[in-house]
Amino acid sequence: MNKVIDVNAALDMIKDGDKIAISALGGIGFAQYIVAKMEERFLETGHPAGLTLYSAGGHGGPAGVNDNRFVHKGFLKRHICTHPKVVAQLQEAIENEELEGYILPQGVMNQLYRCAAARQPGLLTKVGLGTYMDPRQEGGKMNSLAVEDIIKLMEIDGEEYLFYKSFPVSIALIKGTYADEKGNVTLDREPLKLELLECALAAKGCGGKVIVQVDHVVESNSLNAKHVVVPAQLVDAIVIGQPVENPNQQRPMVSSSFNPFITGEARSPMTGIVPPPADKLSPDDVLCRRAAFEMYPGAIVNLGVGVGGAAGMVAAAEGVQVEFTLELGVFGGIPVANPFGVSLNPESFVSPPTMFDFYHGENLDVTVLGVAEVDKEGNANASKFAGHRNGQGGFLDISTCAKKVVFCTTLRTKGAEIAIADGKVNIAKEGSIAKFVEKVEQITFNGKRALAAGHEVLFVTERAVFKLEEEGLVLIEIAPGVDMEKDVIAQMDFKPVVSKNLKTMDARIFVPGRMGCFD
Repeated sequence: MNKVIDVNAALDMIKDGDKIAISALGGIGFAQYIVAKMEERFLETGHPAGLTLYSAGGHGGPAGVNDNRFVHKGFLKRHICTHPKVVAQLQEAIENEELEGYILPQGVMNQLYRCAAARQPGLLTKVGLGTYMDPRQEGGKMNSLAVEDIIKLMEIDGEEYLFYKSFPVSIALIKGTYADEKGNVTLDREPLKLELLECALAAKGCGGKVIVQVDHVVESNSLNAKHVVVPAQLVDAIVIGQPVENPNQQRPMVSSSFNPFITGEARSPMTGIVPPPADKLSPDDVLCRRAAFEMYPGAIVNLGVGVGGAAGMVAAAEGVQVEFTLELGVFGGIPVANPFGVSLNPESFVSPPTMFDFYHGENLDVTVLGVAEVDKEGNANASKFAGHRNGQGGFLDISTCAKKVVFCTTLRTKGAEIAIADGKVNIAKEGSIAKFVEKVEQITFNGKRALAAGHEVLFVTERAVFKLEEEGLVLIEIAPGVDMEKDVIAQMDFKPVVSKNLKTMDARIFVPGRMGCFD
C-alpha cells in the first residue's frame, strides 16, 4: 500500500479538538511544511480548531514559524510544553489568558508518551517534588485557565512521589529524512533521533493517526531495515516536504544548515573543533573555566543551555576525557553552544525518553547548568523571571538526578561592567539586579531535597564559589582582586556562611590560554 498522499489529504485527518504531539527541537525534526499548511487552512476556514498541542522540546524560532504558527485565537485550546520562552508569540498568548497553559519537565513529558502508548494511567516519579511542579506549589500550571490538576502528590511506603497523569494523543506529526512507499521512515540526515517513535506509539495507543513529513520517498522495502526508526505499521500518511534545490540545505537545525559532523555521517579533526585559546577573558569565560575543574576523567557529564553549554569547549581544550551527554539523546562528542542540543563528532544516538531513563536512574555524574536566581536555602530559579513563565526544558529532571550539580551565574546582572585583566577580577560598575536573593520567584531546583539525596551542589560566579551545605550557602572560594565584604557579601540579599577554609579561586582561571587543570 502506497501511503504517500497530498498534504491536503493529510490535513483532512486532523479534526477539531484533536490532541497533537510534535517531536522537534527548534527546527530540528519539525514538520514545518505540514504545520504551515495547517495554519493556512485554519486562517481560511477556521478549522481545525480547539486543538491541544504537546511540545516536549523547545520548538522555538522566529515569529510565525514552528509552534508560533499556532498562536491564532481559537486555533489552540491547550498547550502542554516544557520551554515556552523560545516560542515567544505562543508564550505571550498563554500569559494573556488566550489558551490553557501547562509546563512539565522534559524528561517526564517524554516518558508520558510511553505511558500513552501502553495505555497506562501515568508516571510515578520523584522528579519535581518541592518545585513548582509540586501541586503544593503550582502543579505545573501557567495561567488561570489551567484548572485541571494534571499532577498529584502520592505517598507509597512512607515516601512522597508525584504522579503525572497520562494524556491522549490524536495525531503525531513527525519529520524524517526518507520513507518508502509502504511507510517505513529513516532519519539518515537528521542530527537527533528525538521522540519520533514514542510520539507515533502514543498516537497508535490512543487510536490516533501518525502523519510523517519526509524529504524523499523511495521504493517499498528498499531501505536498510536497521536504519528504520519508525516502522510502516505505525504510519498512516507520508507527505513529501517542499523540495529545495540543494538537499544539504534542507536540514533546518535551529540556526545552521546541514552539518555531517553533527549528524554522525563524518568526523571532524579535533583541530576543527577546539577553538584556539582566547587572548582576552570575559566573566562568562571565568564561569566555564571554573566549572571545568569540577569534571574529571571518565565522568558522565551533561551541559545545559546558555553559559553552561560553553563549558564543553573549555574541557575539550584542556584535554579532559569526559563522556559528554545531551538530554536530546546524544552520547559522546563535544556539545556545541549553538545550536543547543547537538554535538560535534557524536558517538551514538538514543531517543530523549531513553536518555532521561538514564538520567532519572542517577547515572549522571556532573551537570553544568545556568541559573537566574538563588536563595539562601540553595533553591534555584531557572523558569520564571519578572512574571514571565519561561519554563525549563530538561533542567528540572537533570538537576534533580545528577550526583553533582554546578550552577553557573554572575553574582549580579543588568548593567554590570566587569573586566578580567592582570589575573584579577576588576569591577568598574555593579549590576542593578541581585541574583542571590532572599526567596526565588519560582523553585525550579529544591536545595534541601538535593542535600537529602546526597547530591553535591555548587554555585559558581565570576567572583566567588558557593557550596550548599546543611547550614545553607557556604562561601568557599573568592576570586583574586575581589573584596569579600564589598564585592560579594554586600552584593547579595542575604549573608552566606563563610567557610573557615576560604580559598582563592585557582589563578589559572583568570589568565588567558590553556589552564592545564587536567595535566
